[in-house]
Amino acid sequence: MAIKLIAIDIDGTLVNDRKQLTQHTIDTVTKARQKGIKVVLCTGRPITGVHQYLKPLNISGDDEYVVTFNGSLAQTISGTPIVSHNITLEDYIDLETVARKAKIHFHMETLDHIYTANRDISPYTIAESFLVQMPIRYRTPEEITDDLSISKGMFIDDPKLLSTFIKNFPEELRERFYVVQSEPYFFEAMNKKASKGNAIAELATKLGFTSDEVMAMGDQGNDLTMVKYAGTGVAMGNAIDEVKEAAQFITKTNEEDGVAYAIEKFAL
Repeated sequence: MAIKLIAIDIDGTLVNDRKQLTQHTIDTVTKARQKGIKVVLCTGRPITGVHQYLKPLNISGDDEYVVTFNGSLAQTISGTPIVSHNITLEDYIDLETVARKAKIHFHMETLDHIYTANRDISPYTIAESFLVQMPIRYRTPEEITDDLSISKGMFIDDPKLLSTFIKNFPEELRERFYVVQSEPYFFEAMNKKASKGNAIAELATKLGFTSDEVMAMGDQGNDLTMVKYAGTGVAMGNAIDEVKEAAQFITKTNEEDGVAYAIEKFAL
């Protein structure tokens, strides 16, 4: 069956290790779009951290889409929400409390800002702010109000500390949230309905596509759900083992234009 939608993770997949789009990738994505294939970038980033890649790919308008916050939000490029699954203020308080007790840094993200209750702001929060181009606000938990639309919470710390924290993460919270390790230093908690796979499934249904008409590419744990959902699930050559095991095909690495290679093989 012909591929009608290609879902592509950004970091470690679409871009190389220097966060750059290669001309080969740009040209190949452009050819796919010229065939009428929808190309949807799927990322843990907010849309502010995606614009720099949408522009060279010439993806814009109200009939093109992006999945952000690891599937908490799917929207048109012009900003119309298609799928939205936030967490509540009570959720935030419970997650922040667990982080504080474990002495792990924690922040949460809205559409516009990163909020941290850590007065000594983590360097990983600062790095995330720079990467996704969103400002940081320091607020105590008491200053966080229920008028904020919270897309996700992020436990962010040294990989060794975070690894131990993840092993001891309360089972009740695992059942209550969709949790995923997106980087060695990021462990994210979202609405149970949120995931890249669910967002792509909902978007594909709205567009009248079946899973067999979807190709999805990724490298990390937060890509696993969409790689499993897609009729053509593709793992990057640099992907973690779990993603490779779930995929139908393993392409080249992100340093070898693996996205372009897979699109040429399956869609062009």
